Amino acid sequence: MSERTPPLHGVHEARGATFTDFGGWGMPVEFDSIREEHAAVREAVGAFDVSHMGELEVSGPDATTLMDRLTTNDVTALEPGDSQYAAITNEEGVMLDDTVVYRLPDGVEAGSGAASLSDLVDGTDGDLDATTGEPAYLLVPNAGHDGEMTDRWVDHRDDHGLDAAVANATDDWAMFAIQGPEAVDAMEEALGDDASVPPEAVTGLSKFQATLATVGGVATWTARTGYTGEDGFEVMCPATDAEAVWSAFDVQPCGLGARDTLRTEMGYLLSGQDFDPESEPRTPYEAGIGFVVDLDTEFVGRDALAAERDAGGPDEEFTGVRLLERGVPRNGYAVTDGDLTRIGHLTSGTMSPTLDEPIGLGYLHADHAEPGTEVSVVVRGDEKRAEVVAPPFLDR
Repeated sequence: MSERTPPLHGVHEARGATFTDFGGWGMPVEFDSIREEHAAVREAVGAFDVSHMGELEVSGPDATTLMDRLTTNDVTALEPGDSQYAAITNEEGVMLDDTVVYRLPDGVEAGSGAASLSDLVDGTDGDLDATTGEPAYLLVPNAGHDGEMTDRWVDHRDDHGLDAAVANATDDWAMFAIQGPEAVDAMEEALGDDASVPPEAVTGLSKFQATLATVGGVATWTARTGYTGEDGFEVMCPATDAEAVWSAFDVQPCGLGARDTLRTEMGYLLSGQDFDPESEPRTPYEAGIGFVVDLDTEFVGRDALAAERDAGGPDEEFTGVRLLERGVPRNGYAVTDGDLTRIGHLTSGTMSPTLDEPIGLGYLHADHAEPGTEVSVVVRGDEKRAEVVAPPFLDR
């Protein structure tokens, strides 16, 4: 049984959602149907409650140093309102999680981030350059990892004598993803006439930029980020104001089922499935996200990853396959060369609602990972013809 529920569990239940356990959270898996919700995001717009994602607030004189040592990207490059995708690795370079790091307005104190949004909006009118004080960050680990990552941040801070405050603020925040080609229209309606900043300051955000904004009458931290491959926003607000923000978007509600089919079509990693430090230990290079590794920074795992790169890269690569016969690829299915020789395995798979084709993601030996290579996927004991496809499966 799930131990945690999002702030709007009752609202979703009243809407008719069915639920699943994900990372220790009871989350909506679908409201109407996965196919209908998937189509809404690809063709129009849909809203996801992703309040199961973790939120860690980090602030203080050494906050940037702490963040830079524990994530693989270059945190020093971020200005207030910027964000970046990164991995969190151990000393061996194995991924513990992947994450998005947001640079909050300067002066936000760890432990008060969500609660301070209203004061920030009133005090800056959305101008993040007007903020003052020590740097502050919002780290978003995956569901169920917030406690582990809080401990990791605190231990590293204490071990190295860094001056930074760290707070697990997961229960203080709600988070919604508004995704699809009509996301801008939906956001303009939600901003309304009482917006704290001009609508174009929000709808004009570039990818991985964020700003303060009043959505549904509530002060929020709104970013041009997402996990579907479509245009969209992720809106973070105080958990106590979650219903007002959610209700501001009159769009198709979507559950984790559609979120999974959407991200699979794009080849996006799922923590705990496409990589896991215990069951599927992978480095960022193996997982196909070497672009988030900045070897000029001194993060934990940097030396191991530098050695992997200098040795010519990984022996296996994360890539996609498309079945050419009937069948649905699944996590754990073997991939062969078509002659019973195993060359890898799948970690994710589904029947693509957009393409109406069976697709999968997984790790293949590097010499078999070239797009167009003919392979087979073992489905219930039978080798099914397939071909290697470099994700994404869709042209987005």
